[in-house]
Amino acid sequence: MNNQTATKKLTRLAMLVAISLVLLTIVHIPFPPAPFLEYDPADVPIFIGAFAYGPLAGLALTVIASVIQGVTVSSSSSIIGIIMHIFATGAYVLVAGTIYKKNTTKKGAVCSLVAGTLVMTAVMVLCNLIFTPIFMGQPMKDVVAMLLPIIIPFNLLKAGVNSLITFFLYKPLEKFLSIK
Repeated sequence: MNNQTATKKLTRLAMLVAISLVLLTIVHIPFPPAPFLEYDPADVPIFIGAFAYGPLAGLALTVIASVIQGVTVSSSSSIIGIIMHIFATGAYVLVAGTIYKKNTTKKGAVCSLVAGTLVMTAVMVLCNLIFTPIFMGQPMKDVVAMLLPIIIPFNLLKAGVNSLITFFLYKPLEKFLSIK
């Protein structure tokens, strides 16, 4: 990769992180069963980046966006929020990005987005079991009681909606994101 190509790629990756931050800043939709949980589309640019540049680029986007979000817009969630976002979105982009990289068809996109959604939800279940008792000071039994009615549906919904948006936006943006 020559310097001009590397610069174009880095610029586009930085743009995706910036869009993620803007989306997190302006879109917050509370989840009615648990208003402390909010839907935001901030992962959409990260998912698009994983499709365009591969799973490792998606992971890099995740780490950078998570840290910037965690010290600015989402500072109240502290280091625990940063870690949970890196684990959940990181798992998503590694799985979805790898599947899509091997099969760049519409069917491959759907399979990768569904797999990413399921993996992200599973990781968030584990993260909530580990970190929520620490962060919110709740006993483990209270967190376990929230799994089926709140945590699993919220994460399936959030990752599913973001996957759907990614599905419809990626192809129209693919040519722009190309660094060739």
